[in-house]
Amino acid sequence: MTKKAIIVFVKNPEPGKVKTRLAKDIGDAAAVDVYKKLLQHTHDVILPVDADKFVFYAEKIKRLDLWKTNSFFKQLQQGNDLGERMHHAFSFLFELRYEQVLIIGSDCPQLSSNHLNKAFDLLETHDVCIGPVDDGGYYLLGLRAVHAPFFTNKAWSTDTVFKSTMKDATKAKLNVALIEQLRDVDTLTDWEELKKLLDDQKASPTVK
Repeated sequence: MTKKAIIVFVKNPEPGKVKTRLAKDIGDAAAVDVYKKLLQHTHDVILPVDADKFVFYAEKIKRLDLWKTNSFFKQLQQGNDLGERMHHAFSFLFELRYEQVLIIGSDCPQLSSNHLNKAFDLLETHDVCIGPVDDGGYYLLGLRAVHAPFFTNKAWSTDTVFKSTMKDATKAKLNVALIEQLRDVDTLTDWEELKKLLDDQKASPTVK
């Protein structure tokens, strides 16, 4: 077993349950199609990275889907809010004796395998690695141990999450490394400006 693991949180791609802000402009069915494209991109980015890979489903585990069981371990998210679910996922993997764990979302077309490899490299010398997004959240959080304050007292899905997490790290005197700020897909403007990245990936499937 490798000492490294990647967690990806996913939602079951069903109308009315994914990309709800985007769905207000393009409809539930189209929003599901967008989300499936984002899932495919995330899958392709994770696959070549030298780490064990865990998919945590929001509602129910799908045995036959994009995430093949020969490459991905499947788990169910547990907790009442995003913070509790993330805390549980990290705790679960550290209890399995992984030493470096990353968690990522599934809606960032700019994410590449290089970002994940860079995060693991930084965790060799840092306690925490964070990849911020331009709306005040983060697309990646890497840890070498569970730090409970990161997952509590957060206004999730707001522009305060990254700053609040950094304050927690400073208070705990943790050594933090930042990687490139990216942009994720929440709105129609985001999608219109970022979807070309997925088209380029489809035309050239090797993601680096």
